Amino acid sequence: NPDGDAIGSSLALKSYLEMKGHTATVIFPTDYPPIFLYLEGIESSLVSVAQMEESTHVIETSDILFFLDFNGLDRIDRLGPVVQESEAFKIMIDHHLDPEPIADWELTDPKASSTCELIHVFIDMLGDKFMIDQEMGTAIFTGLLTDTGSFKFSTNERLFQIASHLKAIGVDDYGLQNKLFNSLTEKQLKLIGHCIANRMEVLSDLQTGIIFLNKDDFRKFRIQRGDTEGIVNYVLMMEKMRIAIFVTDQNGTIKMSFRSKGDISIQGLARDYFNGGGHKNASGGVGKQSLTETIEYLKGVLPGYLESQGVLHKLRS
Repeated sequence: NPDGDAIGSSLALKSYLEMKGHTATVIFPTDYPPIFLYLEGIESSLVSVAQMEESTHVIETSDILFFLDFNGLDRIDRLGPVVQESEAFKIMIDHHLDPEPIADWELTDPKASSTCELIHVFIDMLGDKFMIDQEMGTAIFTGLLTDTGSFKFSTNERLFQIASHLKAIGVDDYGLQNKLFNSLTEKQLKLIGHCIANRMEVLSDLQTGIIFLNKDDFRKFRIQRGDTEGIVNYVLMMEKMRIAIFVTDQNGTIKMSFRSKGDISIQGLARDYFNGGGHKNASGGVGKQSLTETIEYLKGVLPGYLESQGVLHKLRS
């Protein structure tokens, strides 16, 4: 599912390549949340789940393929085999851990806040920082904001230097904050309330909170793409909570989001137990059992995982 970083980095790079005289097409594996419709060029993007034939044609006839905000072909669903067979030169720009050997050239940095940060670095490396305009800058700033939770985590010195540059060229950071974080619908706000009041379990001895949504919740609230964005972070707003996990049953597909604070890494938990991965403090995964069984399995393996990380005693003290 494309998030603000995947979308922003893709549209910013597209804009840059077109300014350099290239023809560029953005392809997303699945549809993008409507909250990002303010970004220039997003509606001309292809969504392969609905436009597979056209997406395949673009990939097969391209000279260069850029992999942005993912580092394994399984992350792009049915596009994976098409990309694997392509003879195009492949470039990966990404900030996730453990990239697979699928690209001919890489710009990867797990310490980067976002892929949008690395797009700015990439353009600067080519000597074209001066070409970054407000349109491109707005796309980049979108990814900076969404992947850092409005500069609350995954920050670094370079991130703020880039944000400063983008603000200097006229990017409306206040307007973006408002669009991204102050635009909930009534339904979305009620869904957040439902999650906190009725779907949250606190494991106090592990300083962990779990929120879940089942199939009935999806029907009752008519949940659409983007409606659950950020719900996992509410757990970490509680005092002494260090780990947050969000589990959803989307028509039989069990999806999981993991978040943590400070020196607690949950990337290994997602990778080793839930066929996922991501970052030290933010990862995703999938469950292979039912929603209830997945949550019980999670609660069963969590203490052992935390002990292997050397943090279980600290959490329980």
